[in-house]
Amino acid sequence: MKKLTRTASGLNGSIDIPGDKSISHRSVMFGSLAKGKTTVENFLPGEDCLSTISCFRKLGVEIEQQVSSVTIYGKGMDSLKEPSDVLDVGNSGTTARLMMGILSGLPIHTVLIGDASIAKRPMKRVTGPLRDMGASIQGNQDGNFTPISIQGGNLKGLNFVSPVASAQVKSAILLAGLQANGRTTVEEPFKSRDHTERMLKAFGVDLEVDGNTISLDGKQELKSDLHIVVPGDISSAAFFLVAGAIVPRSRITLRRVGLNPTRTGILDVLKSMGASLTYSNVTEDGPEPYADITVETSELKGVEISGDIIPRLIDEIPIIALMATQASGTTVIKDAEELKVKETNRIDTVVNELKKLGADITATEDGMIINGGTKLEGAVLDSYGDHRIGMMGAIASLIANGETVLENEEAINVSYPSFFEHLNRLQG
Repeated sequence: MKKLTRTASGLNGSIDIPGDKSISHRSVMFGSLAKGKTTVENFLPGEDCLSTISCFRKLGVEIEQQVSSVTIYGKGMDSLKEPSDVLDVGNSGTTARLMMGILSGLPIHTVLIGDASIAKRPMKRVTGPLRDMGASIQGNQDGNFTPISIQGGNLKGLNFVSPVASAQVKSAILLAGLQANGRTTVEEPFKSRDHTERMLKAFGVDLEVDGNTISLDGKQELKSDLHIVVPGDISSAAFFLVAGAIVPRSRITLRRVGLNPTRTGILDVLKSMGASLTYSNVTEDGPEPYADITVETSELKGVEISGDIIPRLIDEIPIIALMATQASGTTVIKDAEELKVKETNRIDTVVNELKKLGADITATEDGMIINGGTKLEGAVLDSYGDHRIGMMGAIASLIANGETVLENEEAINVSYPSFFEHLNRLQG
């Protein structure tokens, strides 16, 4: 339980945003599958990414870690060994779903488990197509929930039309396709984040990208002598970008934030709502662009957020909803059913927690409606074990009158272990 109060003097200064969680996961995964040494700088040492390291160590990969520096000594996919214990993914859906794709192609038996939250998150969107490729997968409710047992090997390529734009689904199938006989193609309704495609190319994989369709041939080998610099996670930066826009008398610079175009929906929304953003030190070397971003207190207006921008900001919707409570007019969020299968049902948890603070917000089947210009009052909030709900509550306390109590705040360590340290620094 953490007690928080409204900030009196605004937020000012600069911080280095922790490494991108999605890229940190993939750097360890692909480095473990490749032949050669991979070094990773600015790795995110959050609990989710540490779960990925733990899983690959159990599969026999030598990995050295010193806080945010990681070295992986890969010996190729064929070197991965059957573990003597279950593979525990903790709270990480990315670890669970991408590991299923990797393990489905290996001639070994593995069992994936996770925490109570993972046990409630649907896996059939991944286990279904992997079974179609030839993987033998068992699990709770016919493979829809963990624990998941996989006997891998002997996969065939698949043409898969995904009903959802999900980087986890896409990546799992592509990783299985790398080990399959024939060609694998994944088509999405909208383009999801493309970190997997970018990094596979960096590891020497030949793949074809045509709009929302990605194809690759099986039996390709990953090769590495790579030094990967992980940019700051824009999903983590989003909380301070919004804080800088809504807290009076604020000016914040966030250094080295990732600008992958499949992830910058939050920046587009900030601009459309009237936020003051400036960019400096823009770097486009390597597979992932990044820059320093400065945000200042702004007059905001409500907007509609829907359609193909949703996959580009799905993880940022909780903090966007808070921002909308401070904008003039009404903000409507639609086409975001994917929120229901995150660490929590984020439609329900966002609406419930913001209502406690006095927000005028209504849940819909695929999003929410927020009437802005609302003064918030301190309340007892709960993260429900969801890191993004916890950070949303902490940022809300900065503009709420009186004291706000945040329960289960330790969930924030999943993606942003230094969150409260950075918040205190910006408050002076």
